[in-house]
Formats: sequence, C-alpha cells, structure tokens
Amino acid sequence: MLLNRLILSNFKNYSEADVPLCDNVNCFVGNNGAGKTNLLDAVYYLSFCKSYFNPVDTQNIRLGQEFFAIHGHYGSGDIASLSLRRGQGKQVRWNKKVCKTLAEHIGRIPLVMVSPNDQQLITGGSDLRRRFIDGVISQTDHPYLDHLMRYSKALEQRNRLLKQMWDDRLWDDAMVSLWDAQLAESGEFLTARRAQFIADFAPLFAHYYHWIAGSDEPGTIVYQHDARPLLLQLHECRQTDKYSQYTNAGPHKDDLLFLLSPADAPADAAMPLKKFGSQGQQKSFALALKLAQFQYMLNHSGHKPILLLDDIFDKLDLLRIKRLIALVGSDSFGQVLLTDTQPGRIQAIFDDLPLLEHRLFQVANGSVTQTS
Repeated sequence: MLLNRLILSNFKNYSEADVPLCDNVNCFVGNNGAGKTNLLDAVYYLSFCKSYFNPVDTQNIRLGQEFFAIHGHYGSGDIASLSLRRGQGKQVRWNKKVCKTLAEHIGRIPLVMVSPNDQQLITGGSDLRRRFIDGVISQTDHPYLDHLMRYSKALEQRNRLLKQMWDDRLWDDAMVSLWDAQLAESGEFLTARRAQFIADFAPLFAHYYHWIAGSDEPGTIVYQHDARPLLLQLHECRQTDKYSQYTNAGPHKDDLLFLLSPADAPADAAMPLKKFGSQGQQKSFALALKLAQFQYMLNHSGHKPILLLDDIFDKLDLLRIKRLIALVGSDSFGQVLLTDTQPGRIQAIFDDLPLLEHRLFQVANGSVTQTS
C-alpha cells in the first residue's frame, strides 16, 4: 500500500494540510514542535484507528475545534478516512463505506512505526511488550485479533465478577468456572500463536541486530509464558484470585525477555538487556525489533508495510544513518516517511544517494511545504 496523498483537517496543530507523497522516501524537516511527528501519527491513525502517542482521541482535535478528520489516498485507488467529533465515537470509512467495527479495518494498511519511544519496549513494563506482539500478529492474522478481543472481554468480565463476589462476600464457583472456560478457549489460541510468532520472528531480529550493532554480540528473544493448560493454571490460582480480586494466570501475564551475550561468551552467559545493556545496545535492540517487524509482516502478508521513522537519527552516527536510509530506500522495503530536525544532514545523505527517489518537505507552524 502506497500513500499518495495525506489530507488533514483540525488534526493536532494542523488546521488544514494536503501533502503529496512519493513512492519511496519522504522527509519532513523542521524544528521541534513544528508538527513533523503529527504527520506520521496521522498516517498511523489511518492504519490502526488510534494514535501512536496519545490514547485520548479527543486530545488530538485542534484546540478550539469540534472535530478532526484524516484522509489517505492510496496508490491502489483506495481511500481511507477517519474522523472524530467531540461527544461522538470515531468513524472509519473505507472507500466511503463506514466500517462497522475498527477490527474490520485494522490490517488493511500494513504499517510499522519506529520512534524514540521504542526504547520503552526494553525498559518499560511487560504490557508494552505484549502490546508489541499483539500489534504485529493482529495485522497479519485476523483470527488472532478476534481471539484477542474475546479474551480481553472475558478477562474484564471475570475480574469484575471477582470484585463483585468479594464485595458481596458471596463466592460462586460455578460462575467463575464459566468464565474460566471462555478464557481458556481464546487464551490457549493466543499463547500458541505467540510462541509460533517468536519462532518465526527471532531469526529476523537476529539478522537486523547484527547489521545495526555491527558486532558479534548476539541478541536473543525469549517468550516467557506458562505452557500448561490454561484451565489448570486458573484452577490453581483460584484462591489467590479470590483474595486479589484479579485473574493471576493467562496470556495477559506473558512477557518477552531480551538477552544479550558478550562476544565469545558461552550461551548461558546471556544477560538481561533491561538490566545490563548500555543505552546504545538498548537503542540498537529496539530498532532491530522494528525492522524485523517490517520483514515479518512482509513475509506473512506479501505486502510491504509503510515505514514511519520518527526522529531516530540523533542517536546514530552519520555512517549508520546513511546505511539505514540506503537499506530502507532499497527494493526490500517500500514507502518510507521520516522526520528530522537538521535539513543539512538529510540533504547530505541524499547527495550521497542520488538515485534514491525522495521528496523533502519543510514543516513549520502547522504548515507543510515541499522543497524538492
């Protein structure tokens, strides 16, 4: 899917914007706070029906306005539209037809976002890493998304029941067992698909980490989960659940462990990246995760995702920046949208890559101007 044109109305700091894009590398240059990242977030909205940065949709409406709208015209001839008005829900349209659910739309426009926030995948809580897994698989596997939504609803209902029974001082084993069965049906599907995902994903990650880090320190991903039947786990935790008023077993407790092995060290010497990795190693790990995500989605969908690179160059030396641009601008990748604060740096990169199709845009005060 190639995005030919992005149109915004009252989105964040943009009153109106109409941006024509090329099929390869599109660069948005401007000062911090000018609105570069907002353009990428609008493109992200069209794929995932939500912001990458702000979960409160109404806060993405331009100050003093009542609605925002985003429209994307794609090379396939398709048009995606998303709008939100205060006091109303989001509306997503595909070729002018309203989507009945957001899940109906998610996955149509494959996309990968790379941003400075990605380091939180390494240093943040397990919920971020689960969200990463779920986001990648859901774009290529609609049954997974269906089971994920079913599991989330059943988990919410079970936790609500546990709290209600605690408040009422009335325990009902049969009702808990009913929700256990619903959790198990979708939960075991999720666990099996996550395990298969890591088996397919890990070699892709190892390839990109080696390319980025430029060292012989192998990076490893371990899927931490309980492989036993979920009904058994839930039964064992039932007393704990009763007093905590929370479900303590299931795929909502899974995590990813990121390990780094020193060069020439035995395999059992691998160390948790979160505790022992340097800032540079953590940033390289996070970038490799996102490039591997791109490759995984390409392998499993047959379509090249749109790649968004938000302000990632300040942490890379010029040689690595050039290598990265050459990589993502190659035939192996598809359309790229990136942001940077230094026009001279971007221009120098394309001077060294004269055959790479690209467009440069200057972003200032909520306006976008094509400069080349």
